[in-house]
Amino acid sequence: MNFFRGVMGGQTAGPQPTGAETIQKLCDRVASSTLLEDRRDAVRALKALSKKYRLEVGTQAMDHLIHILQTDRSDSEILGYALDTLYNIICNDEEEEQDENTQKQEEDLGVLFTEKFLRDSESVTLLLTLLEEFDFHVRWPGVKLLTALLKNQCSQVQGVILVSPMGVSRLMDLLADSREVIRNDGLLLLQHLTKGNAAIQKIVAFENAFERLLDIITEEGSSDGGIVVEDCLLLLLNLLKNNSSNQNFFKEGSYIQRMKPWFEVGDDNSGWSAQKVTNLHLMLQLVRVMVSPGNAPGASSSCQKAMYQCGLLQQLCTILMATGVPADILTETINTVSEVIRGSQTNQDYFASVNAPSNPPRPAIVVLLMSMVNERQPFVLRCAVLYCFQCFLYKNQKGQGEIVATLLPSTIDANSISAGQLLCGGLFSADSLSNWCAAVALAHALQDNLTQKEQLLRVQLATSLGKPPVSLLQQCTNILSQGSKVQTRVGLLMLLCTWINNCPIAVTHFLHNQENVPFLTGQISENLGEDERLVQGLCALLLGICIYYNDNSLENYTKEKLKQLIEKRIGKENFVEKLGFVTKHELYSRAAQKPQPVFPSPEQMLFDHEFTKLVKELEGIITKAVHKSSEEEKKEEEVKKTLEQHDSIVTQYKDLIRDQDAQIQELKEQVSTLSMNNEQMQTQITQQQSQIQQHKDQYNILKLKLGKDPQGPFTQGEGAQVNGLNTEELGQLREEVEELRRQHTLLHTQLSEKDTLINTLVKISLDTTARVESNFGWFTLLRSQVQSQCAEISQLQTERQELIRRAEATLCLAAIFLLAQSQFPSVPIPFDPQLQEECRGLRERCAGLEQQLATAQSTVAIEQTEKAKLQQDVQESKKEQDDLLMLLADQDQKILSLKQKLKDLGETVGETKDDLDGRTDKRQTEGWICGK
Repeated sequence: MNFFRGVMGGQTAGPQPTGAETIQKLCDRVASSTLLEDRRDAVRALKALSKKYRLEVGTQAMDHLIHILQTDRSDSEILGYALDTLYNIICNDEEEEQDENTQKQEEDLGVLFTEKFLRDSESVTLLLTLLEEFDFHVRWPGVKLLTALLKNQCSQVQGVILVSPMGVSRLMDLLADSREVIRNDGLLLLQHLTKGNAAIQKIVAFENAFERLLDIITEEGSSDGGIVVEDCLLLLLNLLKNNSSNQNFFKEGSYIQRMKPWFEVGDDNSGWSAQKVTNLHLMLQLVRVMVSPGNAPGASSSCQKAMYQCGLLQQLCTILMATGVPADILTETINTVSEVIRGSQTNQDYFASVNAPSNPPRPAIVVLLMSMVNERQPFVLRCAVLYCFQCFLYKNQKGQGEIVATLLPSTIDANSISAGQLLCGGLFSADSLSNWCAAVALAHALQDNLTQKEQLLRVQLATSLGKPPVSLLQQCTNILSQGSKVQTRVGLLMLLCTWINNCPIAVTHFLHNQENVPFLTGQISENLGEDERLVQGLCALLLGICIYYNDNSLENYTKEKLKQLIEKRIGKENFVEKLGFVTKHELYSRAAQKPQPVFPSPEQMLFDHEFTKLVKELEGIITKAVHKSSEEEKKEEEVKKTLEQHDSIVTQYKDLIRDQDAQIQELKEQVSTLSMNNEQMQTQITQQQSQIQQHKDQYNILKLKLGKDPQGPFTQGEGAQVNGLNTEELGQLREEVEELRRQHTLLHTQLSEKDTLINTLVKISLDTTARVESNFGWFTLLRSQVQSQCAEISQLQTERQELIRRAEATLCLAAIFLLAQSQFPSVPIPFDPQLQEECRGLRERCAGLEQQLATAQSTVAIEQTEKAKLQQDVQESKKEQDDLLMLLADQDQKILSLKQKLKDLGETVGETKDDLDGRTDKRQTEGWICGK
């Protein structure tokens, strides 16, 4: 122990050992001591020296310390000292003020010792096992050590933890620790663990991380909470960002609804703490992660729907219109609302109905546009408002129409400020940034909306007193020709290109001004500086659109004359080169990356995201249009017209075929009805067979009675009365039996006729089914059902024939017995009162049978008439469809020929949905012809 007293501060005579020598002796003691107490004291001494002599302790003691973790698991105190020592040599102390070189050396040491610790992956597994210890002196330093390892070598440690059994689960248990310091450091550990590893993110999410983190946020006071809330939000962002699986799990678990209370702010918004601002900023980012435009469209739309249904969007709009909200929170809220409503018609409609709490109330859109065109507002706020306006109009033709309507003369209200008035004011203000923002916002009101492009041509502006009003289109070109700032001209050119694109009427209006084309050609042909190259490229794009979408309604500016003008004054190659300046600009690719306008400074705000997509679409088309000759143009126009005509014919035929399909469906329903009627007829036949069987049984009983007593005693007194029947009654009975035999004969005849009708009906059904199947191949199942029914009918007919045969035999026997009675009166016939009652019942049944037969005959007659009409309709439909299908095949062949001509002319001809449908129809037609 004297040795440790010397090391830890005791004074001894003689020279003092150096730090390296002391550490070496301590390491020897750790390795060689048999007493746990001695090893514990040595490790404690190493811990005390580990910060001052970090390099020496890390170099000499790391292996011994890891060995202690393996062998001395029963002593929590020595484990804690070993873990603290390892943490001190691996962790880079960021709290101390150090110069740049010293800090770099410290970081290098941390990485070096981390790599040494990770040489054996079992060291990390051992550390994970130690985290199961509940002892504070073991668990807390273990958490800190693993966090330091993740900071220095994240991917390598992640790989070990990922393959370690229950590795992630052990770390998730830290969030349930009742000691806040361990829980909070566990949050930091999980932050580093989940960075950039989707597999670990999924495991953590399915370990109930969302539930635990949201509970902690609520317990800590939500947005009013401290640093712990921030750590939870950072971990949630790691789990959800760019992870569609976790996002879907978060939505399906109804966790979006639990976010709404975060944004409940009071009326008094003064005195926000820095931590609250940070927390709310992260909460808004978390909402944006769920509805980011970069997510899958279906995933974002379902989250947008959930946010509207639970009231989260309404809560965000409340913050948007509240007073006293910090500027950075207001900006981020605007961006968040933008993405929550982007492309969702329901959410966009709700946002359009939001009013600011002013007197009188004004729409939120108008209030936001006021900020956008106000040059005194912060730049980031103006960008956020522009993004919000763009998202409101994204795929929202209803909203586009409402914005354009505020510019039309019939809807302008002089007593209120409208969105259209603000956009026009910004478009022609002295602030170039306002010009650009207003131009881009107005362009989004026209995006992919031909109706609003034409409507905007009606807008007239009063430029000054005493002068006639000019159109909005003309005023834009006037400002463009006055040589304003580059940013203003770029914004106006983007607006004009979006406006006249795919709108021949707007192109005609633009070309109608005699000054526009000379201005564009002059701009393109000049050799201007670097800053003007973008303007030249956009002018070339605008002129190219005028060529491609020109309907040749103006004689002086037809397609051919414009191309001749380019060739003479600019040159085709020079024109194409200037057109390429747009996509080669350094800011073009930045704007093309994502929809949100994010620019370092107002001067770099030149391109809009949607406009970059338009340029990419038009550049190749315009290049081809400029190089085409007049003959190629004429041929292309002819081919286009022919294709349009043929497309119209094909559409008509397809509509006709659809109508015939509907008729065939009706025929199928009629066949189904006939099948049901057939089943009813079979039921009636079964009933008739049952009655015949009853008759058969009665005759069998009669036969047996006759056979039992053929020579019974007979007396003269019984001559006038036989077994209770006198001669008159016996004669009457004979007449009834004879009448019964005639009725059976008539019934047999009628049943034969009914069989003939059923056979005819079945044959017609089979013929109809075969014809429909040969035309369309749709009735295979129906045919099998009809064939099955035919088999059943055939079997029933066979059974009925057998029953009729037996009934006739029975009648013959009865007639023989009656004849025997008349010839041999001495032989008694065993007629008794019971037999008489049976005969009366038989007569009643025969009457009922006749009535049922009459009903069946009526039904058969009706069905025969309907079947004949159905057969006639099928024949006519078949003949008409044969003609149409043959004509459709001819039309398809002509279309293929014309498309081949287009390809020969150098045009790219893609297959549309109609083309694919047509090809399918053709295959069906060919199959029908072959089948026929």
